[in-house]
Amino acid sequence: MTKMRDVVELLKKEHTRLTKQIDGVTAALAAFGNSYRNGNEKRTISAAGRARIAAAQKARWAKQKAKAGTPKKRVMSAAARKRIAAAQRARWAKIKAKS
Repeated sequence: MTKMRDVVELLKKEHTRLTKQIDGVTAALAAFGNSYRNGNEKRTISAAGRARIAAAQKARWAKQKAKAGTPKKRVMSAAARKRIAAAQRARWAKIKAKS
């Protein structure tokens, strides 16, 4: 029975100690909590700030487009086209000769 009382007394003391500790932490949060932003608050940006961001993004895109440019078109000479056409006609003639 005395052991039971000792355990209960220890638990009550621990409860009191933890309650005081929680009160201290709560007071610290109340003191410092106002100086920190709440994560749920919506942040706004000025119109001038948005304009600066938009101008910077447009400049980045213009730089990217200027760097890419348009690819050069590959042009085949008339002689090359004639050689390819002749080779193709020869291949077809060979296939038709087999059948």
